[in-house]
Parts: sequence; C-alpha cells; structure tokens
Amino acid sequence: MRLPVRVIAIDGPVGSGKSTVARAVADRLRLDCLNTGAMYRAVAVAVLRRQADVADVVDIARDVDIEMDGDRVLVDGEDVTDEIRRPEVGRMVSAVAAVPEVRTQMVALQRDWVKAHRGAVVEGRDIGSVVFPDAELKVFLTATPEERARRRNDEDADDVRRRDRIDSSRAVSPLVVPEGAVVIDSTGRSVDEVVDEIVGLLR
Repeated sequence: MRLPVRVIAIDGPVGSGKSTVARAVADRLRLDCLNTGAMYRAVAVAVLRRQADVADVVDIARDVDIEMDGDRVLVDGEDVTDEIRRPEVGRMVSAVAAVPEVRTQMVALQRDWVKAHRGAVVEGRDIGSVVFPDAELKVFLTATPEERARRRNDEDADDVRRRDRIDSSRAVSPLVVPEGAVVIDSTGRSVDEVVDEIVGLLR
C-alpha cells in the first residue's frame, strides 16, 4: 500500500551514520527529517531528571511533552538537544526503548509528526520494519563497531556492541534489516558518497 505522503526510511545500528545521512538526504529531497532515536533519548532524559526507575517509564512517556523542532529536541518545553547526548542518557536509552508500551506511544507520535509535515526522511531502528513498512525507499545503514564508536562521544566500541545486542534481541521492534531494504555499509565512506547512492536509488 502506497503511503499518502513521501517517506524515506533509514534504519541501522547506533553510530552507523543515520542522523547525518538522513539530514543530508532530506536536504537533497527538500523534505523534513525526523530523528526517532532522539525521541527515545528525550524519554530517557525525563526518566533521569525525575530520578525514576525504568518501571515508571511508561507513565513518564505518557506524561512528558516531546517536541522535535528541526535539530532541536524539547522536553516539557525545555531544550535538551545537548543533554540527550550525555553518556548516562546513552546508557539508559536502550532500556527505555525496549519497553513495548513506550514503543507503541513513540510510533504513534512519529506517524503523526510525518503526517503533519507531509512526508519526511525518517531515521531510527524500526522505521522500515514497523513504523513505515510501506515507505517509498527503505535503507539499512551499517558500519563496523570500531568505526561507529569513533563517530560518537558518549559510547566506546564495547558500549556499541552492547547496544547492538539489546536492540537486536528485544521482544518488540527489534533492530532488523527490513524486508526490501537496501543495505549500505558506510565504513570508510564519505557522507556525500552514501547520500549520492541513496538518492540514486530513487531515480
């Protein structure tokens, strides 16, 4: 079934280059861009700020107001764009994202956001498999753990591997290569090279 708006889905593990590539693809296509991982990090920020247990994350996810404004992320009206990249948030986010009720709520928010923006390049870990399985194009970006760790400032290679295990083994919306997705290895490649390949797939 074809979606009523244009959606390009970019999935992949942590540090694979999704955010950078998605923004560049969106610029090329004159579409908005949604970083769904930042939404889960926003929930993690709210959990940490309230000194809550992960057991309370469902209530927090329902209560917190998350706003995605370009590259800015707001939680209850406060800009947390820098805060979501802190190491403690990185350690918390996989546990938050593994809660089924949280994922259900975030998926609904993501679909509403894309509808309101009349299409988008959407990046995350379950976009092509769960959120928008009928996207015009589905891409799965990957890279070696060492390469991915070098691209981040809040996780080392061991953290990256741990995140991969958690994200791939969770019961709900695990990280998988979506059916029909084009797999692109970004190791040692420039952003422009990867973006050129993705845009070329649309022609």
